[in-house]
Order: sequence, then structure tokens, then C-alpha cells
Amino acid sequence: MAKNKKYQSAAIQFGPALTALFACLVIAGAAVGYVWQKGEIYNLGKLIREKESRLTQLQNDDKRLADQLAILHSPVMLDQRARELNLGLAPVQPLDVVRLAEPLASPSENKNPSRQLAERAVGVATQ
Repeated sequence: MAKNKKYQSAAIQFGPALTALFACLVIAGAAVGYVWQKGEIYNLGKLIREKESRLTQLQNDDKRLADQLAILHSPVMLDQRARELNLGLAPVQPLDVVRLAEPLASPSENKNPSRQLAERAVGVATQ
């Protein structure tokens, strides 16, 4: 039996060693890939937390600005601002309002009720 081992080729003698080396490289590659993947997961989680924090901040700013806009559009605030700037504005007096009566269309004129077109009556002076 010793004689057979002596004359075996070099490839057969290094075969188990190469198989073990290949197995170690695969395991080491998988370990490096696992660690890299865990690092990426950590970085992505950190990025998501930062983006969620920024989103919350922007939503709070949006709500604050919407509330501020509502206050600035309120009649009380507009009246106060007009007084501060001395614009000389006053509430509308009833005599300042001009009400115009809308002429009623006779049934014979209203042939197509789905279309409402402005018509000028012949002989009516415009002001």
C-alpha cells in the first residue's frame, strides 16, 4: 500500500487540500458578504430614520404655516393690518352697494334652456 501512495500524481495528493481551500474561500466570502449586507441594512435604516425625521419636521412646518396663513386671512387680522397701514379703508355702507335686477327671460325666448347666452335687446341703450 505504501508503494501506491508513493507513485500517485501530484493532483491526487493536493485534491483534498484544494477542496478544503475552496470550501474555506466560499465560507469566508459568504461571511464577508453577510457582514457587508448587515452594514448596508444598518445604513439604509439610518437613512430611513433621517428621512422620516425630515418628513415629520416638514409636516410640522406645513401645519404651522397653514395656521399662520389662516390667521393672516381672517377678517379681524385684515382689518387690523389695514388700520396699521393707514389705508383709509372703511366698511361698506348700504348706500354704496348697487343692486342690479336681472331681467327674466320670457318662455318664448327660452327655446334652448341648456345654453345660456348673453343677448343684447335691440333698442335698449347701454350705460
